[in-house]
Amino acid sequence: MTKAEAKQRIDQLCSELQEYNYQYYVLAQPKISDYEFDLLLKELEKLEAEYPEFVRPDSPTHRVGGQPTKDFPTVKHRYPMLSLSNSYSLEEINGFDARVRKIVGHAVDYVCELKYDGLSISLTYENGLLIRAVTRGDGVHGDDVTNNVKTIRSIPLHLRGNYPKQLEIRGEVLMPHKEFERLNSEREEIGENPFANPRNAAAGSLKMQDPAEVAKRKLDAFFYFIPHELPRISTHYEALKYAQSLGLKVSGNMAICKNIDQIMEFINDWDLGRRHLPYDIDGIVIKVNDIELQRQLGYTAKNPRWAIAYKFKAERVETLLESIDYQVGRTGAVTPVANLKPVQLAGTTVKRASLHNADIIAELDVRIGDTVFVEKGGEIIPKIVGVNPDKRPENAKPLHFITTCPQCGHVLVRNEGEAAHYCPNEEFCPPQIKGKLEHFISRKAMNIDSLGEGKIEMLYDHGLVKNVADLYDLTFDKLFGLEKVIEATAGKKEKKISFKEKTARNILAGIEQSKQVPFQRVLFALGIRYVGETVAKKLAAYFGNIQKLMNASYDELISVDEIGEKIAESVIRYFSRAEHLQMIDRLKSHGLQMEKHADTEPVSDVLSGKAFVVSGVFERYSRNEIKALIEQNGGKNVGSISSRTDYVLAGANMGPAKKAKAESLGIPIISEEEFEGMIGG
Repeated sequence: MTKAEAKQRIDQLCSELQEYNYQYYVLAQPKISDYEFDLLLKELEKLEAEYPEFVRPDSPTHRVGGQPTKDFPTVKHRYPMLSLSNSYSLEEINGFDARVRKIVGHAVDYVCELKYDGLSISLTYENGLLIRAVTRGDGVHGDDVTNNVKTIRSIPLHLRGNYPKQLEIRGEVLMPHKEFERLNSEREEIGENPFANPRNAAAGSLKMQDPAEVAKRKLDAFFYFIPHELPRISTHYEALKYAQSLGLKVSGNMAICKNIDQIMEFINDWDLGRRHLPYDIDGIVIKVNDIELQRQLGYTAKNPRWAIAYKFKAERVETLLESIDYQVGRTGAVTPVANLKPVQLAGTTVKRASLHNADIIAELDVRIGDTVFVEKGGEIIPKIVGVNPDKRPENAKPLHFITTCPQCGHVLVRNEGEAAHYCPNEEFCPPQIKGKLEHFISRKAMNIDSLGEGKIEMLYDHGLVKNVADLYDLTFDKLFGLEKVIEATAGKKEKKISFKEKTARNILAGIEQSKQVPFQRVLFALGIRYVGETVAKKLAAYFGNIQKLMNASYDELISVDEIGEKIAESVIRYFSRAEHLQMIDRLKSHGLQMEKHADTEPVSDVLSGKAFVVSGVFERYSRNEIKALIEQNGGKNVGSISSRTDYVLAGANMGPAKKAKAESLGIPIISEEEFEGMIGG
């Protein structure tokens, strides 16, 4: 390929990928499969590596993240990013309409829009190219987060159509509910505190130092205001439609309202409808539609006079705080949980609410016996947001966070810079031991599914397992006939369960089969704090075996891709403990995989980010071989079909229920031959 041909092909690929990206993330009308898109992207990456002089500033390869940065330069906004005046009552909305009509002398049209609960952002395009993305900051100055914003696939790197020489547009970056739940699940799995709500998660993600990490968080964005004049545009509604024609994501959930009754109808509709959106909104924004009237109405020092935000009232109830429990997690983190007098909230009965940590308890000054206000954060998680001081009992005493573990009595510790208290007695604290055992047998780790459904607790309570190595000392005689009595509860009799012969043999077979689990999953299964599934793969690939990892220095660890100071310190701390080294020696002696074998080495990344469900019987491979090929080529195996599944790989005798579900969700069902084609034979 000549240089001229390379440049032509790079330009062609950039244009095609931008179009496909727009169709997928803005219009939600994909024209090609994810697999085909990825092949084109990889071709572009390869060409750009060979011909770096032809890399375009709007190249779709920038979506995967640029170079990490420790600084976000402060930038002055060309047009101040003023906040909106907020209202919590419909009477104030009536008053706003009355003031507007009094000033302009006649009735006006308004545009009603959803008020997104995310992070405000301002984008600047020059000659169609995205050159800067700045946070709101204090309204006058904000932080330049351009590299991170480029990873958001719904934001165009280059505008479409008839764009102006310069365009500034304002919008909101947000995190969809599904991504928020996935991210929090991942954080809890590696011992980090979950985000309180999607807004905090979006804000935290946009200020991460590594754009490649931001890219993994699947942020989204909507745009709703152009702060400067545009030729032949006289209304706000026209401006948004024009922005939409340029490829910017503008919500379809907006309406022109000609009077206060229509505004109220829009507010009431979305007060109910917001529960069905895939992201959070916290109100409705009402704007005068005519841009000339906006100029006439003008601004106060802080807010435009031509717009107002109506904030939905979070459903709040009062109830009694009866007691507080302190729960100990797998990593030793101690979480206070409020036990409440049962109360109805947003359609469910709420009995408990997290108090998160000692700082929250102190900030709220919450006490046993208090009447507390409870809301659902993000309409998902019940939380105590305040106390009714008028109903406080005279004998209510200030709460002090416990100083010893409620399970083992060990003195708690609180690391500098962390909000949580921890029980450091990880080898002898019952909930930590059971949590580590449950993590070890989980599907993504050792996958010993025959030990699920409370069996770990039975083994622990009978003194048969105290750490994960004890699982491999179990015998049929130890398991057969093992009993547990479940105490009687209201309306139910006492129940006795026991391990029969089949149960005992299934458990032993599952444990034996786990000895074939590859090294990276064994490493993940150990439960080292901050070492999640992805980090375990990185460490296993870099060091190759457990011995080299145990001997690794701090400098060696942080030289590994995506391994930072916190992870490196945690790994060193874990392997410095004699009991952990003894446990690993025992696991080695039982035949667990403690080094990475050639057949588990990555072959390619052509399936990177793709989730597969494997079903049926295959001609040339066993199911395990198929799954290994998926992982070796960068894909991942999942156990059940959902909207997050990318492909169902079907052999003979695929279950009809799985087939029907895949078809109903529009998930491609591919054959063994098609799969071989995807990985290059």
